[in-house]
Amino acid sequence: MLSLVHPSCKTQKPVLLVTIYRPPGPYTEFLSDFSDFLSDLVLSSDKIIIVGDFNIHVDAKNHSLNMVFNLLLNSIGFSQNVKEPTHHFNHTLDLVLTYGIETEHLTVFPENPLLSDHFLITFTFTIIDYTAVESRLHHRRCLSESGVTKFKNIIHPLLSSSMPCTNIEQSSYLNATPTEVDHLVNNFTSSLRTTLDTVTPVKTKASNQKYLTPWYNSQTRSLKQMTRKLERKWCVTNLEDHHLAWRNSLLLYKKALRKARTSYYLSLIEENKNNPRFLFSTVARLTNSQSSVEPTIPLTLTSNDFMNFFTNKMLIIREKITNNHPTDVILSTATFSTIDIQLDSFSPIDLSELTSIITSSKPSTCLLDPIPTKLLKEVLPLINASILNMINLSLIIGYVPQAFKLAVVKPLLKKPSLDPAVLANYRPISKLPFISKILERVVVKQLTDHLQRNGLFEEFQSGFRAHHSTETALVKVTNDLLMATDSGLISVLVLLDLSAAFDTVDHNILLARLEHAVGITGTALQWFVSYLSNRLQFVHVNGESSSHSKVNYGVPQGSVLGPTLFTLYMLPLGSIIRRHSIHFHCYADDTQLYLSMKPGNTHQLVKLQECLKDIKTWMASNFLLLNSDQTEVIVLGPENLRNMVSNQILTLDGITLAFSNTVRNLGVIFDQDMSFSAHTGSAELLGK
Repeated sequence: MLSLVHPSCKTQKPVLLVTIYRPPGPYTEFLSDFSDFLSDLVLSSDKIIIVGDFNIHVDAKNHSLNMVFNLLLNSIGFSQNVKEPTHHFNHTLDLVLTYGIETEHLTVFPENPLLSDHFLITFTFTIIDYTAVESRLHHRRCLSESGVTKFKNIIHPLLSSSMPCTNIEQSSYLNATPTEVDHLVNNFTSSLRTTLDTVTPVKTKASNQKYLTPWYNSQTRSLKQMTRKLERKWCVTNLEDHHLAWRNSLLLYKKALRKARTSYYLSLIEENKNNPRFLFSTVARLTNSQSSVEPTIPLTLTSNDFMNFFTNKMLIIREKITNNHPTDVILSTATFSTIDIQLDSFSPIDLSELTSIITSSKPSTCLLDPIPTKLLKEVLPLINASILNMINLSLIIGYVPQAFKLAVVKPLLKKPSLDPAVLANYRPISKLPFISKILERVVVKQLTDHLQRNGLFEEFQSGFRAHHSTETALVKVTNDLLMATDSGLISVLVLLDLSAAFDTVDHNILLARLEHAVGITGTALQWFVSYLSNRLQFVHVNGESSSHSKVNYGVPQGSVLGPTLFTLYMLPLGSIIRRHSIHFHCYADDTQLYLSMKPGNTHQLVKLQECLKDIKTWMASNFLLLNSDQTEVIVLGPENLRNMVSNQILTLDGITLAFSNTVRNLGVIFDQDMSFSAHTGSAELLGK
């Protein structure tokens, strides 16, 4: 065992590097000794790497030794990182065990008979620069119960006294000007922010290293300290009584640690039982399917780097479309004659509806919010009249306050496995002020009611609609494909992929579609014109903000209204596909096309060719870029029949399709036999 201590921070626990060799043979005594050994290690350090030849066939899933060995590792918190054969007879015997530290670039080299019948394994790991971490400063404020009371006492008379200055009453909403609305919003946010700074000013503190075990509490800490004390006493006296006392204390500590960890995750899952995204990410961390530490943005990447990259990416995509395709706007065939009731204005809401929307909204807070959303909900009875005025003024005069059109962009890594140092691996997520999202919720509700009254929703679009989800989309498509197989047909499934679809939406085309295909007119249409115009955004990373940039295209990802507007932008696509008698289903920007046919009727592929051609033309005309490299196709049906089709669809209308035996469709792996063995196999591997 080698102990590494950071030279500039002696107080930190060391990193322990251990090598082990276990001879083949009986393993009962080994398991007992190894359990004690691991328990000792975790008391000494929170970062441990153990390597060596264990002579345990961890590749044999049902081997009794392997099963007990894995249970032992999981109970203490170690991860086994080698997933490939490491020995001449193709067994995985040489292992890399880690605790509290991540390995990267693990490589198993081919056998070199001149050296050994075991294979060389290399990997890298990073030791945190404790000095840099300790010197990093964070700005925080602590709002106590007395602080909340003081905030309430100040804010109520402050807003009450400022309301008459706006000169806006319920009866004179129609006479209000955009300038007055902006003044009302700016005065409201300024009052909240100033009061909060007065009650609880921001304090700068140096952050400590974030501990990776949040379930570690005062009880387990005390038990650990007692165990270490008994261990030292036994080492000094070497008496058996002291040895037994230490072993009993160690056992008690391990049980308490497991209990605390279990309680922590049970509580976490219960609190977030209605948040599927959080639950999936939690399960992923527990099963080691991805890093348990959220990737951090490297300090080498600045906020302006991200802002320039996101802006230039849109310009490049639009330039590429313009150079290669005609860009005549193609509107939906829907006209006013097909719309029973037009939406020419939004209706003001009352206080009870506003309160219901705010209390049911997630308490998310962004950099632009004047006070934390949790505090806003607590003081809502004191400020709801001001918020109601802002919402109703915006709805009635058809104007969105400028403060509601500023977004702070958070670069989000597309996949945890991607390199965080590469700008292209990030997508922009817009974070907007909480009150602006309340306004959007009001508009979405009234817009949705209008769409439902007129039957304007695309029947086979499952994105961002109540009672429509990836589950319903997958059930529909899977059922259709299985029914086709039962009827002796072979099916071709094409999965279309778009590049940055939300960010390339053309505002002029979107407004024309809202007016001519959806029937939005008057002040309602004027509201959407205001919503899409003069939008600004900036990137904030590593404590620094970029310069502000005007948003000329796209609908903001992370907004409430953006997804609905995107589905309306895609509305004509359904009628285009139907003209070719091709089955389809959409979820947001993911489009599935599928065609079933008898083995001798492969000439029907011409319909798929023509459909893709029209889709490409329509998308280019609407500034949407079809990503040919990521578009996939799979042939489904009996193996002897599907091979006849596979050779005929290497390209469709000039699109080189990535042909595969399996494709990932809305998170589910489809195989050619529709047995889902590839998906269940990966899920089983994930669980183990």
